[in-house]
Amino acid sequence: MDNWDNLFELIKRIIFSFEKTGGKGLPLGNVTSQLFSDIYLNELDQFVKHELKAKYYIRYCDDFVILNDSLDYLDYCLDKIRDFCSENLLVNLHPDKVEIRKLKTGVDFLGYVSLPHYRVLRTKTKRRMLNRVSTKNVASYLGMLKHCKGEKIEEQISRLFFD
Repeated sequence: MDNWDNLFELIKRIIFSFEKTGGKGLPLGNVTSQLFSDIYLNELDQFVKHELKAKYYIRYCDDFVILNDSLDYLDYCLDKIRDFCSENLLVNLHPDKVEIRKLKTGVDFLGYVSLPHYRVLRTKTKRRMLNRVSTKNVASYLGMLKHCKGEKIEEQISRLFFD
C-alpha cells in the first residue's frame, strides 16, 4: 500500500465512522468536516466568483453570504446557485435557511447577526450559550463574545463563575 492508498483508506474510515441518512452527509463536528466542505464546495466558490462575478462572497463550510445592493442581482444569483448546486454538486439549498434581506436588518451568519457598524450574538446562540455554560466551556464562550457586542452576556457569565 502506498501513501495515497493509506490516505484514501483513512478518509473512508472517517466518512463511514458515523451514522448517516440515505447515504448522504458528512460527520459534522469532526475536524475533517471543514476540510471536506472546502474541497467539495470549491466548485461553488469558483462559480460564484467567476461566473456570477460576486464581489462580496463569504463561505464557511456550507454557510455562505453574498452582499450586493441589487435585489434583482441577488435573486438572479440565488436561482443560478440553486441550479448549479443541484446539477453539479448533487446537493440542494435548505429551503428554510435561504434569505435575502437588507443589510440594515442584519445578516445572520455563523451564530452572529452582523449589522453595518457592529455584530451581536444571535438570540438562539445566546440562549444556548447561557443554558450550556459550565466551567469546562466558559473560556470558549467568553472568547466567542469577544467577536461581538456581548458585554452584557459576558457580565452574566462572569457573575456566575467569577463572583
